[in-house]
Amino acid sequence: MSDLFSAAAKEQLASQAPLAARLRPRTIDDVVGQEHLLGVGRPLRVLVEQDKLNSAIFWGPPGTGKTTLALAVAGTTKRAFEQLSAVTAGVKDVREVIDAARQRLGRHGQGTILFLDEIHRFSKSQQDALLPAVEEGTLTLIGATTENPFFEVNAPLRSRSTLFRLEPLSGEAMRALIIRGLLALDTTATHEAQELLADRSAGDGRQVLTSLEVAAALAHPNAVTLEHAESALGTSALRYGRDDHYDVVSAFIKSMRGSDPQAATYYLGRMLEAGEAARFIARRMIIFASEDIGLADPTSLLVAVAAAQAVEHVGLPEASLNLSHAVIHLATAPKSNRAAVAIWGVQADIRNGAVGEVPAHLRDAHYSGATTLGHGSEYDYPHDDPRGWVEQQYLPHELTERRWYEPSEHGREKEVAQRMKQRHEKPNNAPSTPKDA
Repeated sequence: MSDLFSAAAKEQLASQAPLAARLRPRTIDDVVGQEHLLGVGRPLRVLVEQDKLNSAIFWGPPGTGKTTLALAVAGTTKRAFEQLSAVTAGVKDVREVIDAARQRLGRHGQGTILFLDEIHRFSKSQQDALLPAVEEGTLTLIGATTENPFFEVNAPLRSRSTLFRLEPLSGEAMRALIIRGLLALDTTATHEAQELLADRSAGDGRQVLTSLEVAAALAHPNAVTLEHAESALGTSALRYGRDDHYDVVSAFIKSMRGSDPQAATYYLGRMLEAGEAARFIARRMIIFASEDIGLADPTSLLVAVAAAQAVEHVGLPEASLNLSHAVIHLATAPKSNRAAVAIWGVQADIRNGAVGEVPAHLRDAHYSGATTLGHGSEYDYPHDDPRGWVEQQYLPHELTERRWYEPSEHGREKEVAQRMKQRHEKPNNAPSTPKDA
């Protein structure tokens, strides 16, 4: 009788669980997104299908499917599956799992997978308690973290685990989740509502399903409309629709490029107030720092990357301060697109067949027999020269006349131009012609 009541209670809880929990996939075939890990022939899929997954760490932003993926592994593997959260579990809980795993392995020859959510919350001593069991193969650890495991996971434990980086879900994956959610909720939604939910959830699968569930509750018993989606997200799409998104982003970039901090900050604020994803804004700023500023102010890339890191660590609304700081820096910095033009030119030329042989004196000479081939034998080591550089041929012979990077006279790039000019002015004792490969 108690079992019947327990089963009924479990069924009732499952029916009342959040939509994201109800849609948890049972196998990896049901997982949405992460094609770089789960596509046909991709590494994680192969290991899971063969049930040969060793200890692993799933690392990525919130809502990208770390827990979902671990539970899908549980539904695919023949090994026992244990789950703990580092928020509530202690060393005692870990040792109980390890003891059970040893007994299971000894009595039935069955391995055990321990999924430890938010592993970065475990202290060094707690992580150390896992190490012997992982090392001897008593259990396979799957850790999930939103933090960089190189900073938050002990080196010995990390070195025994394979790192799998999960990316924010693509727009296509987000739309697929919305369709699944609508089927589970037995409702429908307009195309505009679905697009708004997908666009404003920043690749976070949990967020899009939560917002969809709220929107469906507001719309019940009718279909979800744009107005319901707006209310669920707490943003207004009517004053920042799909066209506005592209127009405002374009104006934002062009204002920074035009060195207008007033306009750039205005468009930043407009995007933030409309609910634009902070990660998206930070990503555009990182691209801008190299594409439109480059070596004219090398610190701009550092500032943009720092703002992106601040978004991850601080979050909105406080991260708006960091974004404003970075936007004003980028807008007022001297501008140069020469670094971007250089790589665009190189790539275009290579696609058009401008590929030559590496000069012999630049080739790898760290193996037996390299000298007999002339590899590296006439290489001049720049640090042996008091100037810190030497004139020698670096490009393939066929490309020695090509010039892809030409520094501007703006900001710090003017100094780069001067150095390059000085190095092209041959001293009296310099060779008259570069070495010919």
